[in-house]
Amino acid sequence: MSEEILINITPMESRVAVVENGVLQEVHVERTQRRGIVGNIYKGRVVRVLPGMQAAFVDIGLERAAFIHAAEISSREGSAVENIAALVHEGQGLVVQVTKDPIGSKGARLTTHLSIPSRYLVYMPRTRHVGISLKIEDEAERERLKKVVADCVAGEGIEHEGGFILRTAAEGAGADEILADIRYLRRLWDQIAGQMQTASAPTVIYEDLSLALRTLRDLVSPRIEKIRIDSRETFQKVSHFVAELMPEIADRLEHYPGERPIFDLYGVEDEVQRALERKVMLKSGGYLIIDPAEAMTTIDVNTGAFVGHRTLEETIFKTNLEAATAIARQLRLRNLGGIIIIDFIDMEDEEHQRQVLRTLEKQLERDHAKTNIIGITVLGLVQMTRKRTRESLEQVLCEPCNCCQGRGKLKTAETICYEIFREILREARAYQAEGYLVLANQKVVDRLLDEESGNVADLEAFIGRPIKFQVEGTYSQEQYDVVLL
Repeated sequence: MSEEILINITPMESRVAVVENGVLQEVHVERTQRRGIVGNIYKGRVVRVLPGMQAAFVDIGLERAAFIHAAEISSREGSAVENIAALVHEGQGLVVQVTKDPIGSKGARLTTHLSIPSRYLVYMPRTRHVGISLKIEDEAERERLKKVVADCVAGEGIEHEGGFILRTAAEGAGADEILADIRYLRRLWDQIAGQMQTASAPTVIYEDLSLALRTLRDLVSPRIEKIRIDSRETFQKVSHFVAELMPEIADRLEHYPGERPIFDLYGVEDEVQRALERKVMLKSGGYLIIDPAEAMTTIDVNTGAFVGHRTLEETIFKTNLEAATAIARQLRLRNLGGIIIIDFIDMEDEEHQRQVLRTLEKQLERDHAKTNIIGITVLGLVQMTRKRTRESLEQVLCEPCNCCQGRGKLKTAETICYEIFREILREARAYQAEGYLVLANQKVVDRLLDEESGNVADLEAFIGRPIKFQVEGTYSQEQYDVVLL
């Protein structure tokens, strides 16, 4: 199976696509003005203690106070967790790490159980535990890795406390590679510990890597054959990072200097557009309806135009098998998390039910997010969960529509502006023109002339042509045209 990672960089945003056999499987978007904060460590201040919820709100310098549960502060587990009032008080300084980004109306989620990831390890400075990823199943390899870590720590004569979790990427890694990671993490922790003593609250002490570097650290596996980057500056940064921490993948890095946008080359832009739609067509003629909501995501499977060639049960079984594969891909692609309820078409045959569930489980094995299939309810619904740490693709790219009171979604003016920039770049590469006229909705034009004016000026300088704007009152927020002058 051929897998590639495509990294598209502009001053406004970074985008990463994971492509398997030419088919988009994952897409990650990070806006320069709105970077995710999962993994960041802050020195915060407790602003409110909630004994009834066994929780507290902590000011870490964001618009909304962040939330921490007593279990994320206490050193005990289970029902033995101490009372929140005994753990923290209002006005107290607290060093915390973000485990979930602010999503919708909810503030960030926090923990005091700090962890810092590297290529092969996660360092936990406040525990002595050494654990291993459950995805490393070979018992001999698990024992070898535990011994390697123990030998590295003993051989270094390291006096620091702290434990480690060996990540899935550590499978097959040599002692030298793991030792290099341990040294890197210790140095990083010494810097963080120093700032913890001197920083005033609220302030950020440690920020996680940029999207491009996080991608290399977290998503690169032996299956990845190429990592293509369309920015020379980012390619140089990535090359330096790889030379220092991941030299074994240096030959897989490639700078893409092509005229055609890298996401267009692989059809990623079209797939992203489709990933924002409710309906997903299956090759057989069946289809899925995906409805993300506040409490859960529901997925409905339908036979549609597929009538099969044999019995009704055979038709249903084949549609459900195809749907199971498509659902696993859509969960990754849309980055859907939390509780997920799948309504497969009812199957009488219990063996067919088992095969559909096995197919879903098999396809989910490639998912980087933790998933758990709970089983089939008495109503025939499949219950599962998928760990949610960052906003879904729809939450990043879209906003609730004012026209329909939140029942549907519109792409934000920001997203449309960036689409317009990409369209102008395409036109500039394909045709010679005196300049360009953008026809768009009032809100989009206002943003282009205000918040995005610096990016417009940079784009004009880059293409060497003027760009003009005209409001079209009849256009919706998502409609626009780029006209050659």
